[in-house]
Amino acid sequence: MAHYAKPEYWEERYQREPEPFDWYQKYQGFRDCLAQNMKAEDKILHIGCGTSRMTEDMYKEGFTETTNVDISPTAIEQMKERYKESCPNASFVVMDARKLEFETGSFDVVVDKGTLDCLLSDEAGFETIETVLNEIYRVLTPTGTYMCISYGFPQYREQCFKLGAWNWRIVWEKVVKPTIGSGVSAVKEELLEQKNFHYIYIPVSYTHLRAHETVLDLVCRLLLEKKKKKKK
Repeated sequence: MAHYAKPEYWEERYQREPEPFDWYQKYQGFRDCLAQNMKAEDKILHIGCGTSRMTEDMYKEGFTETTNVDISPTAIEQMKERYKESCPNASFVVMDARKLEFETGSFDVVVDKGTLDCLLSDEAGFETIETVLNEIYRVLTPTGTYMCISYGFPQYREQCFKLGAWNWRIVWEKVVKPTIGSGVSAVKEELLEQKNFHYIYIPVSYTHLRAHETVLDLVCRLLLEKKKKKKK
């Protein structure tokens, strides 16, 4: 996997395979969690967009203010051409997640599907991850939300979110992988195994806290709000 952190690998891959491709699974698989943490008017940054259809799927649901960045010029040109008519408000920009060229506090939401996982294979390892997370933290508004979709187990990925001085507490959800959930019912024993899930990590900042609310209160409130939305 070491090559996944190298820009030249992605350039060659997108030149060879120009068709849209979604890592892990499509937007529909993560929709419930993502949609409940975004509003239609939010300014959304999608880092490492590649040739994913996620921007298109989100656009159809009313999340139209999206900025999509990727380190591959080929992928970005493909996305610009593909969505110039169907997603006119979406923008596509060549950019390195380690050095985001946006003003501080520019976005309400940052979505990452697999980018953190790829960069973990970089030779600099956690140093690279800390740099990327610092940039994500910087471009988010004080009450902004970062959602990281990963194959990594909580006991490993949570270490990444503790690297810097962000004072994050991690709320996470798991989504059954398509190979388990598509077409056949999963066996209970299989659903107990971590490897059969993708994970959505949402680092929560203290700025999300209401007056006199503890971190535990916050987590409980978020879970209750989620249950209420599901009942509607």
